[in-house]
Amino acid sequence: MLTGTILAFLGGLGGGEIVLVLAVLLLFFGAKKIPGLARGLGQGLSEFRQASQKLTEELQAQPPPAKTSTPEA
Repeated sequence: MLTGTILAFLGGLGGGEIVLVLAVLLLFFGAKKIPGLARGLGQGLSEFRQASQKLTEELQAQPPPAKTSTPEA
């Protein structure tokens, strides 16, 4: 069931569709370029997660803005 967890982001794709996508990638990029593309994608995702986590930490560290009360007429 580990494969189902890892590939959960693919949604309703079955085994045949995944094989087709991998075959198309192999045809477009060739066997030598695919590891480099995967490495670049992994690094990009890692940088995105780090930036997202850093932004979340900064937003949580800031105190909420003070509410100004306006007199009601």
